[in-house]
Amino acid sequence: MKRTLVLLVAALLGWSTGTACAQTTWRMATKMPPEGPEGRVFQHFADQVALHSGGKLKVTVYPNEQLGKEAAVLEQLKIGTLQLYAEGSSFMEKWVPDIKWTAGAFQFKDREHWVRFMHSPLVTAWFEQAKAKAGIGILGDHTNTLRGPYRVLLSKKPISRIEELAGIKVRMHNSRIAVDTWAHLGAEVRVLGWAETYEAIDRGVVNAVISPVALVESMKFFEVAPHITRIDEYWQSIAFMMNQKAFDGLPKPHQEALLKAQQDAASFSARIMSEVVDESLARMKSKGATFSTPNLDPWVTRMQGYYRQMEAKGELPKGLLETVEKTR
Repeated sequence: MKRTLVLLVAALLGWSTGTACAQTTWRMATKMPPEGPEGRVFQHFADQVALHSGGKLKVTVYPNEQLGKEAAVLEQLKIGTLQLYAEGSSFMEKWVPDIKWTAGAFQFKDREHWVRFMHSPLVTAWFEQAKAKAGIGILGDHTNTLRGPYRVLLSKKPISRIEELAGIKVRMHNSRIAVDTWAHLGAEVRVLGWAETYEAIDRGVVNAVISPVALVESMKFFEVAPHITRIDEYWQSIAFMMNQKAFDGLPKPHQEALLKAQQDAASFSARIMSEVVDESLARMKSKGATFSTPNLDPWVTRMQGYYRQMEAKGELPKGLLETVEKTR
């Protein structure tokens, strides 16, 4: 009887261990709340990974900067304690500074122009350098998962002219090009974490923030900065940055599951973003928010002067402005 019981327990333990070993788990960090549109895209990605892998590969999503701010998360990604980080690929400027120019403000005619630029040999080479230096690659096509779909400026008071940016304290992420851009446009820039922004506006540390329009409602920014101005600052997507060694070490079926899931997430983001934005703007307007689209020509003109100055100083990557024109 005892021998039978021992064999039964051993069999159950063996089955449990075997099942656990059969499943691989990847950890994915994001800044966004799970209930927002991007949070839904990330969970859809995780669900599709499980589907395409038959449950053998699991992606656990950690939203709201639970695993740390950008710098800390990128280091975790580099050393492999984290396998995925879903964010704008411009943060890879940490290893290849030229990458910051993929988010050049008021530089691209439209999203299609930006996508052509991102697929150019110049830009492709930048990301290959980052992969070689940091061991961080990008899963799939990093232009096909929408972020935005356009960018807006939220402020405590209405802004319709570029002159009204003078003295405005704008929250900005930790990027030199972003900080320099808004300083050049006349604003005062404060670098803060994304999750800290609502409280910072409420307390008066800053009085404006720039955001993809689809994230405004879920982050509740309109409650403290109710004037929403469409600015089309630059075009964005969500890159599924990954530890390349971890990806290369997966069985091919797992790799294919991740790639298929990324494509599924891209299609899902395209479906929901426009409807989410229309519905979101309507709700926010009903609660007192305003929405406007100013003439952005003066903004573009001022930034063209900035780019010419940077080129004259030799501070732009070789071939940048030429590639922007070739892909226009």
